[in-house]
Amino acid sequence: MIIYGLSGSPKKDGNTNILIEGALSAARELGAKTELFNVQEVISGLDEPFCDACSKPCNKSCYEGTKVEEIFEELKTVDGLILGSPVYFGTVSAQLKSFWDLTRDLRKGLYLMNVVGGAIAVGHSRFGGQETTIKAIHDMMMIQGMIIVGDGYNDDAGHQGAAAQDPVEIDGDDIKRARILGHRVASVADVTRRLRKKN
Repeated sequence: MIIYGLSGSPKKDGNTNILIEGALSAARELGAKTELFNVQEVISGLDEPFCDACSKPCNKSCYEGTKVEEIFEELKTVDGLILGSPVYFGTVSAQLKSFWDLTRDLRKGLYLMNVVGGAIAVGHSRFGGQETTIKAIHDMMMIQGMIIVGDGYNDDAGHQGAAAQDPVEIDGDDIKRARILGHRVASVADVTRRLRKKN
């Protein structure tokens, strides 16, 4: 079982990465192979990091031979994805949106169909747009045909996903919720393997 984390934070050691790593650690406890990628690092080598739909269907010309293509090849193998973003004006960071806009070829090939997804958002204030950011992540996942998880029965990951306030190290509940979300993603990924095209 392969569970990857994608961080839309411009800060490699920031709150978003801390929470995604917490979620991935819970997935590892269930036997998952995990890895965390910062999408800013992935798209930084592109001449033009923003999709302009230059071809229909996508011919991958803007990222062929780059780190983006390498990551997309790896994403074709995943059972679960945890996407995280800091809140920027009530939605995801430009880095995460730019990266996800480039996934048109993955959508065409149905590579993320039935992959299990969970969302994490971190805001500067307590009610700082975390749920609208999580909703934006859910919309991104739904268009790929992913299976989205949220609350965890008696364990509260957050109704839509793990929502946290900066700084996450102070509130142990933030990391606890991220771990519950990671456990949920891995658990659902385990029992839905047969649904995924790659398996």
